[in-house]
Amino acid sequence: MNVQRINYAELGEIAGPYVHASIHKHTLYTSGLTAFGTQAQTGNIGEQTRAIFSQLSLIATHHNITLKSLVKVTLFVTDLTDIVLLRQTLFDIYGDDLPASSLIKVDALFCDDLKIEIEAILGL
Repeated sequence: MNVQRINYAELGEIAGPYVHASIHKHTLYTSGLTAFGTQAQTGNIGEQTRAIFSQLSLIATHHNITLKSLVKVTLFVTDLTDIVLLRQTLFDIYGDDLPASSLIKVDALFCDDLKIEIEAILGL
């Protein structure tokens, strides 16, 4: 099996035993991305989501694709109170290019400020 494992300098140092993304054949899989270390870290779920999609856009650009190549996203959220804001933010980001999606409520993420973590699968 030929798997390419990638870290992106623009996303900062890895804090654990993982890589930012892996590529297998024509598919790119990201690790969970958060707003940790960004200006949005203490922001609302919409701000954090936009920060995460900025990271995803950076990854996509690195591979000469756009977010239109999103196949699937998995969203881990700590609170469903702001679900309307989250959905509106996602509609704004996706436009007409909706990916498959899963939404999972979790008790907490690794930092108390974080409200959302997103994993993504993109076609290359």
